[in-house]
Amino acid sequence: MSTGHGADSAPVHKPTLDTKGRGGTRRRKPLFGDTFSSLRIRNYRLFFTGAIVSNTGTWMARITQDWLVLSLTGSAAAVGITTALQFLPMLLFGLYGGVIADRYPKRQLLLVSQAALGLCGLALAALTLSGAVQVWHVYLIAFLLGMVTVVDNPARQSFVSEMVGPKQLRNAVSLNSANFQSARLVGPAVAGVLIAGVGSGWAFLLNGLSFLAPLVSLLLMRPSELHKVERAPRGKGQLREGLRYVAGRPDLIWPIVLVGFVGTFGFNFPIWLSAFAGDVFHLGPGAYGFLNTLMAAGSLVGALAAARRGSTRLRMLVVAAGVFGALEIAAALSPTFWLFALLLVPIGMIGLTVNITANSAVQMATDPGMRGRVMSLYMMVFAGGTPIGAPLLGWVTDTYGARVGFAAGGAISLAAAGVIGLVLARVGGLKVAMGWHHGHPQVRFVARERLATAA
Repeated sequence: MSTGHGADSAPVHKPTLDTKGRGGTRRRKPLFGDTFSSLRIRNYRLFFTGAIVSNTGTWMARITQDWLVLSLTGSAAAVGITTALQFLPMLLFGLYGGVIADRYPKRQLLLVSQAALGLCGLALAALTLSGAVQVWHVYLIAFLLGMVTVVDNPARQSFVSEMVGPKQLRNAVSLNSANFQSARLVGPAVAGVLIAGVGSGWAFLLNGLSFLAPLVSLLLMRPSELHKVERAPRGKGQLREGLRYVAGRPDLIWPIVLVGFVGTFGFNFPIWLSAFAGDVFHLGPGAYGFLNTLMAAGSLVGALAAARRGSTRLRMLVVAAGVFGALEIAAALSPTFWLFALLLVPIGMIGLTVNITANSAVQMATDPGMRGRVMSLYMMVFAGGTPIGAPLLGWVTDTYGARVGFAAGGAISLAAAGVIGLVLARVGGLKVAMGWHHGHPQVRFVARERLATAA
């Protein structure tokens, strides 16, 4: 029996026999059958398992790195510099990483990049455990991590389609996000225990060793089961070719622009959550950790919910981005801590919906030979905006208060969703339809013309 998405919606009803020989209706799929469907593919299952371990190590390292810089300098600005240095290479060189990802076998590229990420972790562990670490060492390693990510990110993003094929791509992208968010729940807690118990160096050591897991998973894969993708030949002008390709495709460029605005201005939660916990509600670091946990839990639920959906629609992206911005404004105006904390759960859910919907929509609409370059542009816009948005929103938060800073990020996300929704309507991708659904007013975007299949 087919286990694909169309199996349950077949027009012909086929009765089956139960264990006692009586006629019966067709058995329903297990509750989570569609949610984890891409894990039936052996290569992706190996990839997913290795990623669980390395993602946990990465979250451990992020928390430990911030703590180490703060303990070395006593400066929150130094922590911001470290974050900016780690994301700066993506902003400066991200497109070149996409050219490399399209030109060379992605499995081999990932073997090199994952090994390099592990070595960076081990180097920082050695410096910390020996007592020789200085803040410039952390700055340098953060920048090197960013340089490796320039290649690793587009290669890893586009390699997913080679493992699972187009039918399972959305599900696999969603499960990757669920994997990352699960590690976000576990990694910081483990890091806190290690920092308090044995010191920061051991957390960095475990992070470096955690990259053995994805390396082993890549080596155990069966290349014959990967979906073949024609690689781009070496030649001049491939970077410009990728930019022209995206510029001529409204179904690519506008989702990328939207996720760029949301990522740059709407995802500055480390700034806002710490400010709300300390300056607004006066509850200290324990409350900050609690708020981050709620956000991660909401993000995990959002990722798993996205994994169950069988389609990717541009109207869902536009609406989700608008709801995300509106929820941020509502949270910024929350008069009590518990209302603020409660709103973080749907903010995490909808934020992941925006990310996953944009990611899968862009990948599914892109020709395989261009996917590395397109995804590098996507990640450059989404993650590369952090060195721009974080200092700007940080200044607004410091100058005018946490509520104004958070509301400003939400307002920009909401405005971007509205403007890009109208732009897509004008270029023929979406039209706005108003009506009633179950007695309630409803505004939705309906696809037409050339974007109909994506919207």
